[in-house]
Amino acid sequence: MKRDIITIDDDKCNGCGLCVPNCHEGALQIIDGKVRLVSDLLCDGLGACIGHCPESAITIESREAEPYDEVKVMEIMVTKGFNTVVAHLRHLREHNETMFLRQGMAWLLANQAKLNFFVDDVKKAVHQIESPNSGAGCNGGCPGSKTVVFDPAEIKIANQQNSNGSIKSELRQWPVQLHLINPGASYFLDSDLLVASDCSAFTLGDFHRNWLKNKSLVIACPKLDQGKETYLQKFISLIDNAKVNTITVLIMEVPCCGGLLQLVEMAISRSTRKVPIKSVTVSIKGEILNEEWV
Repeated sequence: MKRDIITIDDDKCNGCGLCVPNCHEGALQIIDGKVRLVSDLLCDGLGACIGHCPESAITIESREAEPYDEVKVMEIMVTKGFNTVVAHLRHLREHNETMFLRQGMAWLLANQAKLNFFVDDVKKAVHQIESPNSGAGCNGGCPGSKTVVFDPAEIKIANQQNSNGSIKSELRQWPVQLHLINPGASYFLDSDLLVASDCSAFTLGDFHRNWLKNKSLVIACPKLDQGKETYLQKFISLIDNAKVNTITVLIMEVPCCGGLLQLVEMAISRSTRKVPIKSVTVSIKGEILNEEWV
C-alpha cells in the first residue's frame, strides 16, 4: 500500500512558518529556524501546507507504507537535534499516544551513548508544565483535532449524575471527522469501526445506544467533502494497520450517500486484510430501510 506524506527540503526552507497554521493535524512546527514534520504518524499527506510555502520547500512523496514504527521515527528525529526530538515526543503526549511515547523514550535510553544530549533533559522538556500564555498558537495546528480518548469510568459517573433523563453519550474518542482522525491512534486498534454519514446521527434517535456503543467512529459526507483519495488511504490504513475487526457503514437513503460505502468497499479491495462490512441504509425519517453484511 502506498501512502502520501510530505517531505521538507531544509536547504529551501527559510523558516517563515506560513505552512504551519495550514496543517490541521498540527504535525508541522518551526524548530531551530526550520519547519519540521514532528509527527509522521499524523501527517495525512493532504498537502494543505504546500500552497502556503513561498520557497517550494514542501513536496508530497508517495511511498510504500509500513505500519507506524516509533523506533524508525526516532532514528530520524535524533538527526534533527534535541528540540525536534522534544517536539515529536510532546506531540505524542498531547495526542495521548502513550504507547508510542514509551517506545520513543525507551529507544532514547537504549541509545544514550550515541546521542549528543541527555535523555533526562528530554524527559524534563517533554513533561514540563507550560503556562497558558507561553506561546499559545505558535506551533500551529487546530486544537479541535487534538486526539482525546474518553475514560469510560468518568463517562459512567457523569451520566449517573445526570438527573434530567437525557440519554448518555457512547462516544469514546475525539476527533471524529475523517479528515481529522489519525488512523494510527490507539483507540482504533482492533476496534469495531462505525463509518457514519454526517446526517445519519441526526435522523436516528437511538444512534448512540444502538449504533455507536462500543465502537470507534468516523464521520464523512461523500457529496460535500473534498479529498476523497485521502479518505481512501485512511480507510486502507485502518484496515491494514489498525486492524479494525468490523466496519459498519451507516448511510442515508439519498443516492449521493452511497459513495461512502463505495469508498469503504474500494479500500477493502486494495487492502491486504478482508474485513466484514455491514451496510445500513436510513430513511430521512429515521427508519432502517436496509441492513445487511456485504
